[in-house]
Amino acid sequence: MADIAHSPNSLSPANQTLLRHYRSQVMTRRVYSLISVALVLIALLAAMNYANAANSGKFFERIPYMFDFLKNFVPRDPLEIFRAMFDIESPYYDGSLKFDYTSDRHYITDSLYIPNFIYQLAVTVNIAIVSTIIGGGLAFLLCFFAATNLVGAGAVRWFMRRAMEVMRAFPEIVVAGLLTAVLSIGPIAAIAAISLHTIGALGKLFFEVVENADMKPEEGLRSVGANWLERVRYAIVPQVMPNFVSYTLLRTEINVRASTIIGAVGGGGIGEVFRLSIGRDHAAKTYAIVILLLVTIVAIDQFSGWLRRRLVGNQSFQMGGGAA
Repeated sequence: MADIAHSPNSLSPANQTLLRHYRSQVMTRRVYSLISVALVLIALLAAMNYANAANSGKFFERIPYMFDFLKNFVPRDPLEIFRAMFDIESPYYDGSLKFDYTSDRHYITDSLYIPNFIYQLAVTVNIAIVSTIIGGGLAFLLCFFAATNLVGAGAVRWFMRRAMEVMRAFPEIVVAGLLTAVLSIGPIAAIAAISLHTIGALGKLFFEVVENADMKPEEGLRSVGANWLERVRYAIVPQVMPNFVSYTLLRTEINVRASTIIGAVGGGGIGEVFRLSIGRDHAAKTYAIVILLLVTIVAIDQFSGWLRRRLVGNQSFQMGGGAA
């Protein structure tokens, strides 16, 4: 095999032209990249200057003290975190709410109780699961009417897509704030808000998966006279179900976080007690809630991964898609 010359002069005229065009494109891309970085830096500096002006010139001055809150917001005793978590009586109890861990117990019997934070966390997870079931179920039913390969580009598809866009356009906390005026403060408003957003978000993911499905099975069923529902049920659903399950499990994790945030504005659950704890400077209670939330999110993530592997198969999680 002949040696490849690296000098541009040894190239043919056509290859020299290609090389010049290539170098020109590389230079153009570098110039555009530098301009983009410069514009981002300018926008960042402008935003920081605006923040500084909005804070009466104290923004840059206060940056060195950013972590003072965490440094000063420490419990009196590290064991207080676990006492607050499991509603165990504190040796520092002085009649104040700060060290009162026992009054909010949820008794099942005279001696058996559920700690308040664990009970409130269960409420939050319940809100997330119910919202995911409602939103995911409706998204599953509606996504097929938004897929171009199943209904074409007509009015039904247009209406379904616009409806999903509206449902996911507003953050859950905004919708919950509006619904509390109608449904009052509590978990019902949180469930309605998260369910609406879940329909819009999962519906978009679902119909994109449907549009990427292999249509040959659908064409085969069409050729033997199957109706639309039969073609969707037997040709499309088996292909898309693993991705649907994966997206639904991911959405469950997102909804747990969303229900926590909504709880802080009256949706009930762990978010509400977290807002009260941090607002009253109850460090032990606040850290107990943070630990419970962290453990819950990690547990849900691990369970989701395990369930996806059970449903889809381990080969889908291996490098290169498994053995050849």
